[in-house]
Order: sequence, then C-alpha cells, then structure tokens
Amino acid sequence: MIGATLGLLMAQKSSLNTFIILLVFALFTFIGFKDDISKITRKQNKGLSARNKLFLQVLIAIIPALYMTFNGERSVSVFGLYNIDLGLLYPFFAVFVIIGASNAVNLTDGLDGLASGTMFIALTAITCLCIITGRFDIAIVSAAIAGSCLGFLYYNKPPAKIFMGDTGSIALGGVLGTLAVIGKFELLLIIIGGVFVIEALSVILQVISFKTTGKRIFKMSPIHHHFELLGWSEPRIVYTFWLVGLILAIVSFVLRYYLS
Repeated sequence: MIGATLGLLMAQKSSLNTFIILLVFALFTFIGFKDDISKITRKQNKGLSARNKLFLQVLIAIIPALYMTFNGERSVSVFGLYNIDLGLLYPFFAVFVIIGASNAVNLTDGLDGLASGTMFIALTAITCLCIITGRFDIAIVSAAIAGSCLGFLYYNKPPAKIFMGDTGSIALGGVLGTLAVIGKFELLLIIIGGVFVIEALSVILQVISFKTTGKRIFKMSPIHHHFELLGWSEPRIVYTFWLVGLILAIVSFVLRYYLS
C-alpha cells in the first residue's frame, strides 16, 4: 500500500482512477487486518465471520462499481473485440468481479510464496495491458503494487520468513479486481488470474460435490493442498503454479494485443 502510493507520487501520475484504486486497496487492507487481529486476540484460526467479511467486501466493492457506472460504463469488453452491454446489471457484475478476486487470492494464500508470486505475475500482465491500451495512470499503480509484491516475495518465497496473512491477500485480491474493472479487463481477468480462478473453483466444486453426492473430488481444497497430499513438495507446487500463472499471463496479453 505504502509502496504503491510512493510510486504514484514519484511518477506524478495520480488521477481519480488511481485515487479510487488506492482507496479500495486501503479499505480491503483494513478488512484483512481486522480479520488477522481477531484471530490473534481470540487465539484461534477463525477471525471475522464469513457474513461480516462479505458484507464489508460488498460495501467497499460498491465504490468502484458506482464510480464506473456514473462515468457511463455499462459494458464489458470481450478481449477488445466487442463490448457486451450489461445495462443496469453492470454495477452488480463489477462488485462480483472485485469480491470474487479478493476471496480467490485469499484462498490461494496457503503456501509460501504462492499468492505473492502469482500476484506479481498477474499485476505485471495488467501493467503491460494498461500500457498498450493507453491507461498509463492505472499502469503506474499496477506496476507499483507489482513491485511491492516482488519485494515481499524475497522474504515470502519458500521457506518463508514472513507471511502476508489476510491483511495482504484480501487487499491484493480486492485491488486486482478493481484494477480489472477500472482498466476494463473484467473478462480477461479470468485468464490473467487463472490460478486464482482454479483455486476458487476447486473449493466451490469440492463443496458442491460433497453436499450432493457425499464424495470429494479432491483430497483437499483449495487445490494446492490436493497436490500436497499427493506428495508434491511445497516448492514444487509453488513453482508449478507460478509457471501456470506466467503462461496464462502471456496468453492474456496475446489475446488482448493481437485480437484487438
């Protein structure tokens, strides 16, 4: 958060877009911090209740959703080829993207360096996309946050010396979704953040399967724990997921750049 703000000040590229992004970043950081503090004070793994956390996430996600709506945005870009007009449904879609990204990154943060490394890759992809589409103010804030992730990764890579906790993962996911919404890469985020999507889907599918059939699809979810139980070492899982994230980031860049 501090690194991103300093990066913007040094680049002198602040705008209303970047203000909204940093505001959302700060507010999501507060949710994560509150969650971590609750876990520490209660001396247990449960922090904020899922209902309270979701309620706060919705309140915060409404800010960029309404900001874009009041700026006349009603459509979603499909890889820069054409737009789908969502009309009055757009703000609800934007809220879903932001909350989904926040929780998906939070689920991914289960192994040393997994979330921070994958976030660095995803944010670098968004930075490049913003540059080629002329959204330089958003590119600056995305690059600043990516740089912060890279600096943090030095201490968070396996074996980790420090951990981001919910303070970092919820905030980074929230800002990733916000960058996608304001940068107009909402659908492309499915590919850019493909690792996070896979992690979240593994949890959803696991729950649905168990509730409907009584059987589990994976040994454990999110899916990185499935590979742990298969005997993969933690570094192997992390580096493999990084590679997948990198491939998906390149694919997203190629799709947006060449198809448009």
